[in-house]
Amino acid sequence: MKGKWQQWTEAGILTGLLLMGCAGASAQSGGGQSGQSGQSGQSGQQNPPAQRQPQTDKDKANSLTLDTPAPAVNPEEDAAFKAFDAIPVTDGAKKIQAGEAFVQKYPQSRYLAPVYSNLVKAYLAQNEVQKMQDVGEKDVALAPNDVQTLAILGQTLPRAWKADMPNAAAQLDKAEKFSKSAIELTPTIPKPDSLTDAQFTMAKNQTLAMAHGGLGLVYFRRGKLDEAIPELEEAAKVDPSPEPDPVNFYVLGIADEKTSHFDAAVAAFTKCAAIPGGLQATCKNGAEEAKKLGANNLSAPK
Repeated sequence: MKGKWQQWTEAGILTGLLLMGCAGASAQSGGGQSGQSGQSGQSGQQNPPAQRQPQTDKDKANSLTLDTPAPAVNPEEDAAFKAFDAIPVTDGAKKIQAGEAFVQKYPQSRYLAPVYSNLVKAYLAQNEVQKMQDVGEKDVALAPNDVQTLAILGQTLPRAWKADMPNAAAQLDKAEKFSKSAIELTPTIPKPDSLTDAQFTMAKNQTLAMAHGGLGLVYFRRGKLDEAIPELEEAAKVDPSPEPDPVNFYVLGIADEKTSHFDAAVAAFTKCAAIPGGLQATCKNGAEEAKKLGANNLSAPK
């Protein structure tokens, strides 16, 4: 799975998704001082691989982030955060090392939420899914409007999910909660002055695409295909990427086929097969199979 997760996190991971709850981290500025003070719904189906993100980077969209808290009273803490923040996410090992050191040294820091948020992306890029989840949950506890982290958690957990996990049901419950929260909160995020309307819309739509895709996969894992289909369709609809996430089309194709929506399954598999990546051959075969099933079976009304 590592290679697939790595594909998902190429190009700075989930380009343009740095939408945060603007009130979350700034609320921490009044807090303590520094250290001194998601089984497939259909048996036999494979875990859907992670999506391949396009290489095109929208630098402005990447600037959507948690409001920087007020300067720390402790200059050392302030300098440590600035040094951590300056490390690019693409330098994952260094980012993780600096972030972990910061949290250990300043466990009550007002900067914890943005540090955790950055570690979410860094851990995911390194395929450290459990660590990503751990810091992600700490982040949203401090900054519950951090829609970026909510969407990442909501999509990642059901993609990494396995039926024989000891906490399988709880993981899907968490993913559902995170995805629904991201869907509810994203439209309420105010536009930063540094972004154009187009850039802000793109970033919000990318976040919503992740959240709807994650929620759709949760329903799929539970075998609730009629609920999964509209979420996956919405994820595909709002995804603004030049190369949309093929995983959503792949899972949608399976769900449509299993519910006897054969024409829709052919369409979903065909779109998946047109996107470069490891799913092309699988989706091409899926489209052919759905065509055969549609020729020999009655289709259910949509």
